[in-house]
Amino acid sequence: MRILFAAFIPVLASSFTAPIAFTSNSIASNNNVATSSRSSIFGVNSKSAPAQVVLRAAEGDAEFEKKKVIVLGGDGFCGWPTCLHLSDAGHDIVMVDNLSRRNIDTELGCNSLTPIQPPEVRVQAWKEVSGKDIKFVNLDVAKEYDLLVQLLKEEKPDAVVHFAEQRAAPYSMKNSKAKRYTIDNNVSGSNNLCCAVLDADLDTHIVHLGTMGVYGYGTSGGEIPEGYIDVILPGGREANILHPAYPGSVYHATKCLDALLWQFYQKNDSLRVTDLHQGIVWGTNTPQTIKDERLINRFDYDGDYGTVLNRFLMQGAMGVPLTVYGTGGQTRAFIHITDTAKCIEIAINNPPAAGDRVEIFNQVAETRRVRDVAALVAEQTGVEVNMLPNPRQEAAENELDVANRKFCNLGLEPTTLDTGLFTEVTEIVKKYKDRCDPTKILPASFWNKKRAEECASLDPNSITIEDKASVNGN
Repeated sequence: MRILFAAFIPVLASSFTAPIAFTSNSIASNNNVATSSRSSIFGVNSKSAPAQVVLRAAEGDAEFEKKKVIVLGGDGFCGWPTCLHLSDAGHDIVMVDNLSRRNIDTELGCNSLTPIQPPEVRVQAWKEVSGKDIKFVNLDVAKEYDLLVQLLKEEKPDAVVHFAEQRAAPYSMKNSKAKRYTIDNNVSGSNNLCCAVLDADLDTHIVHLGTMGVYGYGTSGGEIPEGYIDVILPGGREANILHPAYPGSVYHATKCLDALLWQFYQKNDSLRVTDLHQGIVWGTNTPQTIKDERLINRFDYDGDYGTVLNRFLMQGAMGVPLTVYGTGGQTRAFIHITDTAKCIEIAINNPPAAGDRVEIFNQVAETRRVRDVAALVAEQTGVEVNMLPNPRQEAAENELDVANRKFCNLGLEPTTLDTGLFTEVTEIVKKYKDRCDPTKILPASFWNKKRAEECASLDPNSITIEDKASVNGN
């Protein structure tokens, strides 16, 4: 089935083949992620997709290929557990970060709920518990271009994982300064990386963490394909094109611009690029971060950086009514932090061949409606659900059907929302609840003046933390 594509329309006609629903034992029922192993016309390259791939081969196994990997943004929420996961798998890891996220903590007056250690302490702790080295380099990818080129020439990485971007949609809409910083940092950093790989004269595979938000939410008229979509252009001309962009914030707009940069540099210079359109990440611990308290990952709970499920779990554990924006009818894609690291590993192990177009994966496990997720957490924790004015400019309700067949075909078994994993997160919250500043829980960034006016009644000082023995009040 193909789509008649008219120029400059943001919403495509509803002509998709019906998606195959993914069934799990999760509590919530609205799961529209297609994970069938059957072939799909939506961007699947059947010639390059192997039928069976080893997800992880241990060091010493015949299948294992040790690679040198530079992780840009390696000190962040997704970057740090990915560094540990890849190092644990046997790869040689160089962790690069300019610590900008820690500086934003200072700017916002809100630290991670978990006490994250300095990078030097983190890598030393990992050396002690694993015997493996991770090299840390303090470098600004967007501003220190010469140092980036020098690093690539010295390390000659097989792959560069690119997390080094301002990652929060609310923060990107906070004010003009934050909008400009997000554009300058994210787009310049991505362009610098492409130029640096070329100037270093390397055949390095770039693995970029994008976002599902590049597609918009529910604008495809059916299942969201993995990056590329078949269309019929005027005159009956058939084409397979990059899915139209429909960003919902300045942050999402930078990811759309990134996608165009990858397309250009692949076409012009044959760079090998994999772009991962990731859903909302939840969870905090991974099998590596739990090995030593000094390895703990950051946990953001504030209105700017706290992801929706982690915010709900934190609020439920502390007896705070869950902050649901608008009707809660927004349907979003979710993925556990452990699966984020696994997907990065799969992408590194399965690079596009020289000359292949940009490889695109939808990095998601399942989709859920926000109010259904809130109901799930409320049932477990016994807290109320508080429907707040929506600080975002977005549809009150949307459907979201997503294809993620590529990762599943390559061996990923997605982690779905599970109350057992919820308990792990809430235990972390209870342990560090004294570090929480309740005045930072409500939204503090608004998409436009109208949204700010509608949220004017929200009082940050109205939030109080309930002192209870457990998340169930026992």
